[in-house]
Amino acid sequence: MFLSYSIQGYAIVSSDGMIADADAMMPDALKLDADQRFFEREMDCADAVVHGRRSHEGHPNSHIRRRLVLTRKVAAIAPDPDYPNSLLWNADGASLRQACAALGLQSGTVAVLGGPETYRMFLEIGYDAFHLTRAGKVKLPGGMPVFAQTRSGQSPEDVLCEHGLAPGPVRILDEVNAVTLVSWRPKERLRE
Repeated sequence: MFLSYSIQGYAIVSSDGMIADADAMMPDALKLDADQRFFEREMDCADAVVHGRRSHEGHPNSHIRRRLVLTRKVAAIAPDPDYPNSLLWNADGASLRQACAALGLQSGTVAVLGGPETYRMFLEIGYDAFHLTRAGKVKLPGGMPVFAQTRSGQSPEDVLCEHGLAPGPVRILDEVNAVTLVSWRPKERLRE
Protein backbone atom coordinates (compact mmCIF):
# COMPACT_ATOMS: atom_id res chain seq x y z
CA MET A 1 0.00 0.00 0.00
CA PHE A 2 2.88 2.37 0.67
CA LEU A 3 4.31 2.83 -2.82
CA SER A 4 7.39 0.63 -3.19
CA TYR A 5 7.08 -1.05 0.20
CA SER A 6 4.94 -4.04 1.08
CA ILE A 7 3.77 -3.51 4.67
CA GLN A 8 3.16 -6.83 6.44
CA GLY A 9 1.88 -7.00 10.03
CA TYR A 10 2.41 -10.04 12.28
CA ALA A 11 0.76 -10.80 15.61
CA ILE A 12 -0.15 -13.81 17.68
CA VAL A 13 -3.05 -13.28 20.05
CA SER A 14 -4.74 -15.21 22.80
CA SER A 15 -8.31 -16.44 22.38
CA ASP A 16 -9.43 -13.17 24.01
CA GLY A 17 -7.39 -11.07 21.54
CA MET A 18 -4.36 -10.11 23.66
CA ILE A 19 -0.71 -9.99 22.57
CA ALA A 20 0.70 -9.73 26.09
CA ASP A 21 -0.31 -10.28 29.69
CA ALA A 22 -1.33 -7.63 32.22
CA ASP A 23 2.39 -6.85 32.82
CA ALA A 24 2.85 -6.11 29.08
CA MET A 25 4.99 -9.24 28.66
CA MET A 26 4.47 -11.91 26.02
CA PRO A 27 3.91 -15.10 28.01
CA ASP A 28 5.44 -18.43 27.02
CA ALA A 29 1.89 -19.68 26.38
CA LEU A 30 1.86 -17.53 23.19
CA LYS A 31 5.23 -18.85 22.02
CA LEU A 32 3.91 -21.83 20.08
CA ASP A 33 6.15 -23.86 17.78
CA ALA A 34 3.83 -23.84 14.75
CA ASP A 35 3.51 -20.04 14.85
CA GLN A 36 7.22 -19.59 15.55
CA ARG A 37 8.09 -21.64 12.43
CA PHE A 38 5.71 -19.57 10.28
CA PHE A 39 7.00 -16.34 11.79
CA GLU A 40 10.68 -17.17 11.36
CA ARG A 41 10.15 -18.09 7.67
CA GLU A 42 8.38 -14.77 7.15
CA MET A 43 11.10 -12.78 8.92
CA ASP A 44 13.73 -14.41 6.73
CA CYS A 45 11.91 -12.91 3.70
CA ALA A 46 11.52 -9.42 5.19
CA ASP A 47 13.82 -6.61 4.08
CA ALA A 48 13.31 -4.63 7.30
CA VAL A 49 11.55 -5.06 10.62
CA VAL A 50 9.68 -2.33 12.54
CA HIS A 51 8.71 -2.61 16.19
CA GLY A 52 8.39 -0.72 19.42
CA ARG A 53 10.99 -0.83 22.17
CA ARG A 54 9.45 -3.86 23.94
CA SER A 55 8.91 -5.96 20.83
CA HIS A 56 11.61 -8.07 19.22
CA GLU A 57 11.40 -11.34 17.39
CA GLY A 58 14.22 -12.98 19.33
CA HIS A 59 15.28 -15.51 16.70
CA PRO A 60 18.82 -16.61 15.79
CA ASN A 61 18.97 -14.21 12.83
CA SER A 62 17.48 -11.24 14.70
CA HIS A 63 20.80 -9.44 15.13
CA ILE A 64 21.45 -9.35 11.37
CA ARG A 65 18.08 -7.96 10.31
CA ARG A 66 17.69 -4.32 9.38
CA ARG A 67 15.24 -2.81 11.81
CA LEU A 68 13.54 0.36 12.89
CA VAL A 69 12.77 0.67 16.59
CA LEU A 70 9.99 3.17 17.23
CA THR A 71 10.73 5.53 20.09
CA ARG A 72 10.09 9.08 21.23
CA LYS A 73 13.59 9.32 22.72
CA VAL A 74 15.09 10.66 19.48
CA ALA A 75 13.98 13.62 17.38
CA ALA A 76 13.82 11.74 14.06
CA ILE A 77 16.32 8.97 13.26
CA ALA A 78 19.41 7.90 15.22
CA PRO A 79 21.72 4.89 15.43
CA ASP A 80 20.59 2.17 17.84
CA PRO A 81 23.42 1.75 20.37
CA ASP A 82 22.43 -1.87 21.01
CA TYR A 83 22.15 -3.20 17.46
CA PRO A 84 24.40 -2.10 14.57
CA ASN A 85 21.79 -2.94 11.89
CA SER A 86 19.08 -0.94 13.66
CA LEU A 87 17.95 2.64 13.79
CA LEU A 88 15.86 4.38 16.41
CA TRP A 89 12.92 6.08 14.69
CA ASN A 90 10.51 8.74 15.87
CA ALA A 91 7.65 8.78 13.34
CA ASP A 92 6.78 12.35 14.40
CA GLY A 93 10.22 13.50 13.18
CA ALA A 94 10.73 11.38 10.06
CA SER A 95 8.50 9.57 7.60
CA LEU A 96 8.57 5.84 6.99
CA ARG A 97 10.17 6.53 3.61
CA GLN A 98 12.95 8.57 5.29
CA ALA A 99 13.50 5.92 7.96
CA CYS A 100 13.69 3.12 5.37
CA ALA A 101 16.07 5.18 3.23
CA ALA A 102 18.30 5.67 6.29
CA LEU A 103 18.41 1.87 6.55
CA GLY A 104 19.40 1.71 2.88
CA LEU A 105 16.01 0.33 1.84
CA GLN A 106 14.32 1.90 -1.19
CA SER A 107 11.75 -0.87 -1.68
CA GLY A 108 10.88 -4.27 -0.29
CA THR A 109 8.95 -5.94 2.50
CA VAL A 110 8.61 -4.15 5.82
CA ALA A 111 7.51 -6.48 8.64
CA VAL A 112 5.62 -4.79 11.50
CA LEU A 113 5.92 -6.68 14.81
CA GLY A 114 4.17 -4.46 17.36
CA GLY A 115 3.41 -3.42 20.05
CA PRO A 116 -0.02 -1.83 20.14
CA GLU A 117 1.04 1.73 19.22
CA THR A 118 3.15 0.45 16.33
CA TYR A 119 0.33 -1.73 15.00
CA ARG A 120 -2.09 1.21 15.30
CA MET A 121 0.25 3.61 13.53
CA PHE A 122 0.57 1.25 10.58
CA LEU A 123 -3.20 0.93 10.35
CA GLU A 124 -3.09 4.58 9.26
CA ILE A 125 -0.17 4.01 6.84
CA GLY A 126 -1.89 0.92 5.45
CA TYR A 127 -1.12 -2.77 5.60
CA ASP A 128 -0.74 -4.86 2.47
CA ALA A 129 -1.37 -7.83 4.75
CA PHE A 130 -1.84 -8.44 8.44
CA HIS A 131 -1.10 -12.02 9.50
CA LEU A 132 -3.10 -12.71 12.66
CA THR A 133 -2.38 -15.95 14.49
CA ARG A 134 -4.77 -16.94 17.26
CA ALA A 135 -3.84 -19.28 20.11
CA GLY A 136 -7.29 -20.71 20.80
CA LYS A 137 -6.44 -22.34 24.13
CA VAL A 138 -4.72 -19.32 25.70
CA LYS A 139 -6.55 -16.61 27.68
CA LEU A 140 -4.91 -13.43 29.00
CA PRO A 141 -7.52 -11.63 31.11
CA GLY A 142 -6.58 -7.98 31.60
CA GLY A 143 -3.87 -8.34 28.96
CA MET A 144 -2.64 -5.95 26.30
CA PRO A 145 -4.70 -5.74 23.08
CA VAL A 146 -3.16 -5.83 19.62
CA PHE A 147 -4.15 -2.29 18.70
CA ALA A 148 -3.82 0.70 21.03
CA GLN A 149 -6.93 2.67 21.88
CA THR A 150 -9.45 0.03 20.88
CA ARG A 151 -12.94 0.16 22.29
CA SER A 152 -13.81 -2.24 25.07
CA GLY A 153 -14.85 -5.60 23.67
CA GLN A 154 -13.48 -4.82 20.20
CA SER A 155 -11.59 -7.75 18.69
CA PRO A 156 -8.48 -7.47 16.51
CA GLU A 157 -10.65 -8.68 13.64
CA ASP A 158 -13.12 -5.82 14.23
CA VAL A 159 -10.29 -3.28 14.03
CA LEU A 160 -8.82 -4.79 10.86
CA CYS A 161 -12.25 -4.82 9.22
CA GLU A 162 -12.88 -1.17 10.21
CA HIS A 163 -9.62 -0.26 8.46
CA GLY A 164 -10.59 -1.82 5.15
CA LEU A 165 -9.02 -5.25 5.51
CA ALA A 166 -10.81 -8.53 4.83
CA PRO A 167 -9.93 -12.01 6.07
CA GLY A 168 -8.50 -14.73 3.89
CA PRO A 169 -9.07 -18.40 4.64
CA VAL A 170 -8.35 -19.83 8.07
CA ARG A 171 -5.18 -21.92 8.14
CA ILE A 172 -4.75 -24.43 10.94
CA LEU A 173 -1.14 -24.29 12.12
CA ASP A 174 -1.55 -26.61 15.11
CA GLU A 175 -4.77 -28.52 15.63
CA VAL A 176 -3.86 -29.83 19.10
CA ASN A 177 -3.24 -26.31 20.48
CA ALA A 178 -5.99 -24.69 18.37
CA VAL A 179 -3.52 -22.37 16.62
CA THR A 180 -4.96 -20.73 13.51
CA LEU A 181 -3.68 -18.12 11.07
CA VAL A 182 -5.71 -15.68 8.99
CA SER A 183 -4.05 -13.24 6.60
CA TRP A 184 -6.05 -10.02 6.24
CA ARG A 185 -5.67 -7.97 3.07
CA PRO A 186 -7.17 -4.73 1.73
CA LYS A 187 -10.73 -5.35 0.52
CA GLU A 188 -10.13 -3.62 -2.83
CA ARG A 189 -7.21 -5.99 -3.54
CA LEU A 190 -9.45 -9.00 -2.99
CA ARG A 191 -11.76 -7.85 -5.79
CA GLU A 192 -8.95 -7.51 -8.35
